Amino acid sequence: MPTQAIQAINVRNQFRGKVKEIIRGDVVSEIDVETPWGIVTSVITTRSVNQLELVVGSEVVALVKSTEVSIAKL
Repeated sequence: MPTQAIQAINVRNQFRGKVKEIIRGDVVSEIDVETPWGIVTSVITTRSVNQLELVVGSEVVALVKSTEVSIAKL
């Protein structure tokens, strides 16, 4: 995997990490990515998991697209 960030995406929306766990479903799968800031979980199609050849340990970049982020004080 290249060491440079994906330039077309705001750097704050990128989390480099490694696949920690894959929970496969018939249609969608849950992917846990371990990053230096914690676990990021993505739900993507199982077809995409297969096409990307994702396995535990794969180096990936989790790209977050969000128009709303809610914050609650603890």
